[in-house]
Amino acid sequence: THDRTLIDNLATRIIELDRGVLRSYPGSYQRYQAVKARELQAEADGDRKFEKTLAQEESWIRQGIKARRTRNEGRVRRLEALREERAERRSRQGNVKMQLAGGEASGKLVVEARGVGFGYEGEAVIGDFSTLVLRGDRIGIIGRNGSGKSTLLKLLLGDLEPDVGSIRLGTKLEVAYFDQEREQLNSELSVRDNLSDGSDRITINGKSRHVIGYLGDFLFPPARANSPVKTLSGGERNRLLLAKLFSRPANLLVLDEPTNDLDVETLELLEELLVNYQGTLLLVSHDRSFLDRTVTSTLVLDGSGGIEEFVGGYTDWLRQRSAVPVPAKKSRVKGAADPPTRPDNPGRQKNLSYKEQKELEKLPELIEALETEQSAIQARTTDPDFYGRAPDEIAAAMKELSDVAARLQEAYARWEEIDG
Repeated sequence: THDRTLIDNLATRIIELDRGVLRSYPGSYQRYQAVKARELQAEADGDRKFEKTLAQEESWIRQGIKARRTRNEGRVRRLEALREERAERRSRQGNVKMQLAGGEASGKLVVEARGVGFGYEGEAVIGDFSTLVLRGDRIGIIGRNGSGKSTLLKLLLGDLEPDVGSIRLGTKLEVAYFDQEREQLNSELSVRDNLSDGSDRITINGKSRHVIGYLGDFLFPPARANSPVKTLSGGERNRLLLAKLFSRPANLLVLDEPTNDLDVETLELLEELLVNYQGTLLLVSHDRSFLDRTVTSTLVLDGSGGIEEFVGGYTDWLRQRSAVPVPAKKSRVKGAADPPTRPDNPGRQKNLSYKEQKELEKLPELIEALETEQSAIQARTTDPDFYGRAPDEIAAAMKELSDVAARLQEAYARWEEIDG
């Protein structure tokens, strides 16, 4: 599996296949990462010393007549052994080099959905859903397989017309859409033709590059560039589609299961790229760690048409969901908790203790203060310039937002408990 959270929660030993050699690492995945990093550093240090020694011996053998007269046969044999060792050395596969071409800033409004409903053959997939996506939002979408995640993306992009309600797209949108079926790739064409339509050069961020060099950034060797796409593995197809999308300017990045078949190193690099992305992001993924690191709010589909929105990533959703059981809503304001249901008979009240009565009197003021604080933090995080700040500052703000949302849920739950 490439699911790092699953590995770390379950594994007691990591077995790694690296350049034809199997190695065993007892302990968790995090421990393996730390040990492997030290090993790679030691290997790199050893490689530098080896190359230095080889260069010195090659220089010595090229000194000419004088060197040949005084040549030590043992030293010659050593040089031959060094050359043979170098020929047999296997370097680690390089990492993908991704750069996302940033487009012109979109309008402040990216997508507005009002009362959207959609179904297939009379069965509701999306029911009475409303939301507002603003420039700079980073939204994760989760749900069971078949719950309608890809359908929701297509509705928000205008690729599908809703059965009821309306979708309004903002201005100056430049969309890069990674579809999990990879329909943008022509299986019969070669790798290079899918990327550049037969041209030898491609323009990336305003600079002309040879298509073979650009494909090399995504780990395609020159010989692979002319292979038909139908011969590629799943991971290779994912890398090719990412190369195709990232070659074009985009201010709205829509990724539907981009992590499938990606190795861990490429996945982590994609994470880093998305964290630094300045545009708007819509992301469907089952990778919990990936969502936690890249999104700031999460849409959760319940499979029967209901959609809830929570502040934060996957882990934040789990915490907020467990804080109080809230029925699935068809539309919610970002991060806002549902107001408590009032009793059907307002004249019938619980017998409250003095302490509970005092707590009940203070709860509305507390909830109002928390909602005000939540709105102020959300206003900061929706500013497009917010994600250009230092990572520590961004993480602190998102933690603050998540903590406020959790306290707000607790306050509403307590109000219902006392006054329900």
